[in-house]
Amino acid sequence: MRKTKYSWAAFVGGGNKKGEKMAGENARILPEATHEERKKQEVKRKGKLKTLANKLLKTVVGGKEAVEKAGAEDVAGNLLKISTGRKGVERRMPAEETICRSIEQGKFLEACNQIYNLDHSGNDGVGKSESLYALLAERMWTVVGEVLSGSDRMLLEPLQSVGESLKWEKQKEAEWLGNSREMESVSTWSPNFWRKDLEEKLTQYMAAQIPLFSSSTNTDETALKQHLSHLETTFLPSLEHRSDVFKEAGLLVTYARCCHACLCSHLATLTDSNCLSFSQCLLIYEWSIKMYKSGSQACERPGHIPQHSLSLGAQCLMWIILKTEEKLLAIALKEVGKALKEAFDIGKPPCADAAVIEILTEKTETARQVSESLSEKVEAECLEECLRFLESYEDEVRSFLQLDGCPQICTSLRVLENCCLLRTVWHKLTYICSVSTGQNVKVNAFLDRMEDDIMEHFLQTITSKVKGTLKDHFKKCDTGFDHILESLKQSFLTFGKKKTDMYEALVKAVNAIIITEYMQALLTTPRKPSSMQRRRIVNKIEEDHRMMQTIFKECLGPAAGSLKDPIKAILELLQTSDPEGMKIALLPILKEFPDLGKEHLSAVLDIKDSISRKDRAALLKAFHDNYRESETEANLLFADIETKPRKYGLCGCLCC
Repeated sequence: MRKTKYSWAAFVGGGNKKGEKMAGENARILPEATHEERKKQEVKRKGKLKTLANKLLKTVVGGKEAVEKAGAEDVAGNLLKISTGRKGVERRMPAEETICRSIEQGKFLEACNQIYNLDHSGNDGVGKSESLYALLAERMWTVVGEVLSGSDRMLLEPLQSVGESLKWEKQKEAEWLGNSREMESVSTWSPNFWRKDLEEKLTQYMAAQIPLFSSSTNTDETALKQHLSHLETTFLPSLEHRSDVFKEAGLLVTYARCCHACLCSHLATLTDSNCLSFSQCLLIYEWSIKMYKSGSQACERPGHIPQHSLSLGAQCLMWIILKTEEKLLAIALKEVGKALKEAFDIGKPPCADAAVIEILTEKTETARQVSESLSEKVEAECLEECLRFLESYEDEVRSFLQLDGCPQICTSLRVLENCCLLRTVWHKLTYICSVSTGQNVKVNAFLDRMEDDIMEHFLQTITSKVKGTLKDHFKKCDTGFDHILESLKQSFLTFGKKKTDMYEALVKAVNAIIITEYMQALLTTPRKPSSMQRRRIVNKIEEDHRMMQTIFKECLGPAAGSLKDPIKAILELLQTSDPEGMKIALLPILKEFPDLGKEHLSAVLDIKDSISRKDRAALLKAFHDNYRESETEANLLFADIETKPRKYGLCGCLCC
């Protein structure tokens, strides 16, 4: 059978672009290989069919004039005119006239048998049968179109004849293949592809009935709900209503298959949009589950259709559910990953842990309202996405640490705070979600590495900044040391995880760095300052100490009481003028800081405003008598501080 251009537009909407667009989106019923085979067959037979059609017209009309008027592109129409218009025609072949009359009356099965007999009668019957089969097919599809576009019960018998003709085609094709012609191609059988043609036309019609919904531009959930409601309350019932006549005609299986293909194609088009949100996709999933559970398969009514049609409907909806679920999980991963990336942007302030937990659990809770099994899958995917995010975030932190120059203190603290936030969030998730042991170990390993790396980098940054600031601190009036302390205070006070162990350890580590660098700068001050310079240095030490105490008490609260304070002890020694009082002030220093060396004490005494050689020697002797070498490495502050040795003592010996 030759592929011809049928007048299907009469009942699918003609030139309606909307209908054509929806048909293109939803018609997926024919395999690609079948389309290609039909195209090849059409090209192969085109020339042959024109020749045979012209020959048939010559025979029927009886002259060349009729052939010239009848174009090869409208063979079917000319044959129909020949069968109905008797005026001006002198000779007719009874067989062709009978066939045309049967086709016009909707007796398609009779026409099939008549064409088949003509095809095997000789007298160039093959050429005539090609054109008659084309006429028959066009008339059958016209009847199908009229049935779909209206409810005229007068068309039931012609539609039944269409169904019988399709059965006849299948039977004759089987006979053709089994009649010692196993090696010949199926394409040699004519007619061919009638059932596929019918399915294509039915699918086009059904697709044209679906209202246009652009999921790529319409992100409104209400609009999608209305669209799905229209499918449920209008589109599917209308198809089901028309299924009665197709059932009586023996075409229900084909009709139902087209309904399923059209519905699957349309819902697949909705879910294929890149703009579809998780909530929108969940609406489609919920609607499909509802249809599946209620048994409201398209065009099927329990008790009125064969069992195989019911199973086909279940398979159709199950396919939709599985595909929608696959898309739903993909969207969940995409949205969770994007939300986590925004929440832990290094350039932005950290968000609350409750907001992050909501990101990871919101979709699970929403899915649980639809299906418990779906919520478990969503939860598992969200946890895996959290692990993938941690891997990428660790790489981002590593790149941040490798940037040229020292990053800002507040930025480094922000990354540390993000690590604390992630640890808190994950700890809570272990109680909320079904976290596996492997996932827990993996996440904690990620967090431990990131915290260690960023902590080390942060403390190195603090050391570098403080060391540079204190280099000339006791020579100049303003070196910016107070600005560093104020900046640290503001950064620590805005740190959102003050109740964590890491925060307290971090502040204490920063305090130790500042104290160490401060003592290093103090003890390496030039040895021969004037009396005025010595008083100014002592006043600066007192002022700096007061500021440091205030800041760290404000940042640590009661925990600041446990901080070691050598500056306070040194300051008391410098401010004591009584020799015996200096000895008393020295004893707690030796007890708390056993690594204090003689050279360190000598450097401190160089800063003291007024001390005689006798008092200095007595104090150094007291140091020698009470000095005990530290047996542990605890509280070692002065061990790494180097002082410039004096060339000779004040008394002319090397004892002081």
